[in-house]
Amino acid sequence: MLSVEHWVCVLTHCSQESWALKGLQGIGRISVFHTRLTESSSATASRHRLREFIEMENLNKRKGIANTRPPHGFTDIFRREMGLSHPNCFARRFSASEVLVKNLNLYGKLDGHEGCVNAVEFNSNGDLVVSGSDDRQVMFWNWASKARLFSYPSGHTDNIFQTKIMPFTDDSRIVTSAGDGQVRLGLLWEDGRVDTTMLGKHHGCVYKLALEPGSPYIFYSCGEDGFIQHFDLRSSSATKLLFCSSSSVGNGKQLPSKIGLNSIVIDSRNPYYFAVGGSDEYARVYDIRKCQWDSARNSDRPVNTFCPHHLIGSNNVHITGLAYSSFSELLVSYNDELIYLFERNVGSCSSPLSATSEDVNSFHQARVYSGHRNAQTIKGVSFFGPNDEYVLSGSDCGHIFIWKKKEAKLVKLMVGDQHVVNQLESHPHLPILATCGIEKNVKIWSPLGNDIPPLPVNVKEIIEANRQGREDRSRVTLTPDVIMHVLRLQRRQTLAYIERRHNEADIVSDDEDAEGYLLGCLDGDASSEEDSPGNSRDCNIS
Repeated sequence: MLSVEHWVCVLTHCSQESWALKGLQGIGRISVFHTRLTESSSATASRHRLREFIEMENLNKRKGIANTRPPHGFTDIFRREMGLSHPNCFARRFSASEVLVKNLNLYGKLDGHEGCVNAVEFNSNGDLVVSGSDDRQVMFWNWASKARLFSYPSGHTDNIFQTKIMPFTDDSRIVTSAGDGQVRLGLLWEDGRVDTTMLGKHHGCVYKLALEPGSPYIFYSCGEDGFIQHFDLRSSSATKLLFCSSSSVGNGKQLPSKIGLNSIVIDSRNPYYFAVGGSDEYARVYDIRKCQWDSARNSDRPVNTFCPHHLIGSNNVHITGLAYSSFSELLVSYNDELIYLFERNVGSCSSPLSATSEDVNSFHQARVYSGHRNAQTIKGVSFFGPNDEYVLSGSDCGHIFIWKKKEAKLVKLMVGDQHVVNQLESHPHLPILATCGIEKNVKIWSPLGNDIPPLPVNVKEIIEANRQGREDRSRVTLTPDVIMHVLRLQRRQTLAYIERRHNEADIVSDDEDAEGYLLGCLDGDASSEEDSPGNSRDCNIS
């Protein structure tokens, strides 16, 4: 059978506008996803060639010659060229092509930060990228031209871990969170001024924020202190929604302890539901309608919990990343374990510790994605493709892993960082990917034609090394450069800690004292780990 590349070249008559599997050479050709395949003269020639091909195929059938029908992707291109399908439908279908994913390669680097880049996001139109870093700067980029548009100091006193653009605000409102526990708003004015304000605060790092779909005002935060907070930009204060503790899974044999939270995501298909994950093995799903808007009165009872059955009761794993698909599937990434995909209704509504045999069977239905290593940092996980056909993750080995969601098959492996890849963000409309990690830049990936194989020749060695690393958790593979980087930042963190404690010693409110007492009761000493000078948050390396 002839290749897809052959049929695409036949279709476009090898014109200068042929783009598909020859590579998207520049932004003008990327935009063809939303315009047309070819101009009129080339398209007319393509139609004539298609008609000739169809007539020849019909003749071959009558003569009993073997079927030479082109692959399925060619049919989609033909229907689009003949006006038999909507351009957007074609773009979405072709954007999910495995051939395009296998041709993802480095489009460019966005250089400008002076520290590890921990956060990256596209705006809703997809023409801008916003990033946050250890340098505590928020930067806006035109990723197509690889140009930095502007930057501003966030006001944070520690590493930025999350940057989010509020929807329907003309990209003028940016919310950020960081290792200092603050949640801040950056308000961009037309004259270039930027005003920053602290909206709320957690005790400990705030790694993730979650925006309410379609709302320019409402979002949520989760912190290492176990609290989930609700923010409304029309209000002047945050609301502590609930406190997440081990009692939520029904373990009555032990005293409840706080669950330090690393990730929060909202189900875009049903925005009443949000999921959180953190310092134990359970991904918990809550219904916002059942919350009492007062953490002291909430019972912390999730409507659903997800966990692979073999990890229930485990004390040595925790969740670093969560993602909801457009079909309400929940993707869960574990520290030094694997990635699991749960269908919407296969969790345990009751306590996982008392799960029925039916619940256990449901747990075993989770798809598993393996090959990477997630031990050194708080890594995210995400979907890719117009209908979330692929699963993405970074790795401690510096590679980007891309699996086919349905088959859990690794289809693309590429080097994304000299040390560790932390976060991956998909373009809202095109098969474009932004990533960041320990290096001081953001990388943009797009389908580009070249001779690089989708899987390197040493793929088995890479996967085996990651597997052995997971089994031998005592072995840490850090290069000397990374070790020196962490040590330098740890010293800076210690000095900053001493200065903050000195300045804040006399201004602790009664409310904070009460909250600290609550955390202390639930976790022995809630602030001991947070306030330890040796507990460096820099580069997010644990």
